[in-house]
Amino acid sequence: MGDRYLNLVNSPVGSAVASRVGLPKPAVLRRYVEGEPILPGPVRIGAVGKVDPALSKLVSATGADVRTTEADGDRWGALIFDATAVSSPADLAALRDFFSGRLRSLMSCGRVLVLGRAADGADITVDASRQALDGIVRSLGKELQRGSTANLLLVEDNASLETAVRFFLSGKSAYVDGQPLRLVTGVAVAPADWDKPLAGKTALVTGAARGIGAAIAGVLARDGAKVIVADLQQAGEALAKVANRIGGTALHLDVAAPNAPEKLLAYLESQTDGLDILVHNAGITRDKLLANMKPENWDSVIAVNLQSQLSINAALLSSKSLNDQSRVVCLSSTTGFSGNRGQTNYGATKAGVIGLVRSSASAFAAHGNSTINAVAPGFIDTEMTAKMPLATREVARRLSSLQQAGLPVDVAEAISFLSSPGAGGINGQTLRVCGQNLVGA
Repeated sequence: MGDRYLNLVNSPVGSAVASRVGLPKPAVLRRYVEGEPILPGPVRIGAVGKVDPALSKLVSATGADVRTTEADGDRWGALIFDATAVSSPADLAALRDFFSGRLRSLMSCGRVLVLGRAADGADITVDASRQALDGIVRSLGKELQRGSTANLLLVEDNASLETAVRFFLSGKSAYVDGQPLRLVTGVAVAPADWDKPLAGKTALVTGAARGIGAAIAGVLARDGAKVIVADLQQAGEALAKVANRIGGTALHLDVAAPNAPEKLLAYLESQTDGLDILVHNAGITRDKLLANMKPENWDSVIAVNLQSQLSINAALLSSKSLNDQSRVVCLSSTTGFSGNRGQTNYGATKAGVIGLVRSSASAFAAHGNSTINAVAPGFIDTEMTAKMPLATREVARRLSSLQQAGLPVDVAEAISFLSSPGAGGINGQTLRVCGQNLVGA
């Protein structure tokens, strides 16, 4: 299932051949390893106007080496630019001036992070200038090389930044590129231990017997959560292995069954002190061109991928089983944004999930400052994609700014980030984990 081409062009012989004939050379991405520094090198911060000392202090608190001076030959692990003061097109030149002389000094798997403000409708010129940041960051993400990424945080006054900055600077965001994320004022509690941000939390992951679901369960457990892994009864053996590996518990649950919400609530009431994190990962595909789509193939995908999330969320919101400041994360897909041939049923559900989280945000906020968000994976190397024809799989892997597929752990890291107490200012949003896929991203 591994990416043989990626391994080949990163070997001494393969790298030389690829350079000679002009083949793409995707980098081995820097992913999170416990105990390693957050960045491979120092950080330089710029701004429209003067750099806010509070921003420098916050970045330094992550363990990053923030440099206030520089010399010829310096190499940077990250470049951060505070564009929150942008109010006119002329202000955008400050980004050009800051990045143009430094991007070539960005280390492999470096990070570019831009801070801005969301357009709010108050002033046309200001809104146009703020929206321009999105185009700059997306384009820059497609220019960066050697596994580096660029992302945009749209920050409101008094929004908590630290959890998001830690995520986007670290190897946990390896496959998130060219993406905007909005941070608003919310209850965002810093963890006592940044290595165990989910300590004391109870999490439930559906569809957890294999693939992305199993990876999600593992990362949540690594980050300190007590994890309940749920899946169909026929997946019992695989589910038990996942539960045993992470020290969690297994629950047989068909999320599409009419009694699934009641069964889940009964389990939570009898076996837990309430749920802090719910990850709606369960999903199926039944691909056919719409002209050939049978009703049962349509109905089953709608039931599992979308209706089950709606039904379970409604039951939890009306119960006492969902704790205050809880986190719900739903699995969407880039197919929900761009569509895909032969997947009208799947595309419908994944677009529906995007609408679900956006429209549910206020209801979850009213439930003890809880949040609901979605993660939209792009092409991820799994057992399912390994069964694709070789040529199709290779083309799909290279169609991203990072020129490779993501791994299940990349999706899991984004979900753990959105599940953390410090992510309380993120609500109703969908974060793409797609390496900035070049189609529909």
